[in-house]
Amino acid sequence: MTVLASRAQLRASFIRWALFIVPVVVLFGFLSGMVSNSGPDNPWFASLLKPDFYPPPQTFGIVWSILYAMIGLAAALVAAAWGARGRGPALAVFVVQFLVNLAWSPVFFALRRISGALYVIAALDVLVLLTLALFWRVRWQAGALLVPYFLWICFATALNWQLLQLNRDADGSSYSGAVQRIELHS
Repeated sequence: MTVLASRAQLRASFIRWALFIVPVVVLFGFLSGMVSNSGPDNPWFASLLKPDFYPPPQTFGIVWSILYAMIGLAAALVAAAWGARGRGPALAVFVVQFLVNLAWSPVFFALRRISGALYVIAALDVLVLLTLALFWRVRWQAGALLVPYFLWICFATALNWQLLQLNRDADGSSYSGAVQRIELHS
């Protein structure tokens, strides 16, 4: 017998990994946005000029929820590929790219560093492409699940760059959204 595990055992391994990884990825993605005060309700972000191709704000929550689920499923496919050549390095690069992904929101929204966030997302572009290639070698389906993520990150990079071009004065600003009232007496 040359089979290490039956199809049912492999399927059960994938399901166990998916039940762990998908919620963790979605949760950390959600928490990164929450602690950063990301999104259209952020007064600093609301004050920025937006490029013409900026999508409706609700798009981001929907897209990221789907992408984080797909990212988790891709990682679960690779994690369940016991004995596959390249599994360990693929998962290590995945963790690094995910940490860089999580760093973008705090840099952009909390620190208000549009240029710093551009460097973070440029690094993320490279890391996601590398993760996609490594995942593809382990399980082509895992690599395929990362294609929409890579395309969205490329779009987000263009968006980040345009936001920097339109709002150079807001890069690193200490804008608080507070209003100061001044009374003039005659």
